[in-house]
Amino acid sequence: MLVALTGGIGSGKSTVAARWVELGATEIDADILAREVVEPGSEGLAQVAAEFGHDLIRSDGTLDRQLLATRAFASPERRRKLEAILHPLIQERAKALTSSIEGLIVYTIPLLVETQSPLQFDRVVTVSCPEAVRVDRLVTLRGLSPEEAMARIRSQASDQERERVSDTVIDSDCTLDELLARADEVFASFGAQ
Repeated sequence: MLVALTGGIGSGKSTVAARWVELGATEIDADILAREVVEPGSEGLAQVAAEFGHDLIRSDGTLDRQLLATRAFASPERRRKLEAILHPLIQERAKALTSSIEGLIVYTIPLLVETQSPLQFDRVVTVSCPEAVRVDRLVTLRGLSPEEAMARIRSQASDQERERVSDTVIDSDCTLDELLARADEVFASFGAQ
């Protein structure tokens, strides 16, 4: 069974994914795949450097992700250029991984709506909460400024857009214990598939 788990930055989807892994699922995380496709010496890294500047490659051959983010989030056009490079590489990697894993797979994919993933999901679950809560989490937990947090949130699909393509929505505007209980309830429903 392949479950897409989506939600905007700061929504709590990583917490839900971690809980499902504890319960026996295997997670594939699109954010990790995004790092893998730009590892030193990769074609993805070469394409990113050609588009955004070779100074993005550090002396050890790794990508300066913060500098890339600054450049890519400078305008919607720049962000789209980065996505045009990365998304096909990520999708190719995800397809290969999902075809080689047995059992329940949770594919954590923040940009499900934006990328229109070609994977065939058995269920789509969105983790949602109010924008103000997400901004607070990003400022408190990740050290972003409120302006940086809003820029990241606004660069993604809205919760309403994600919820429209979902079979299930988990409201994460709650305590951690409540969120884990909601995640457990949804996980239990996968057995009914």
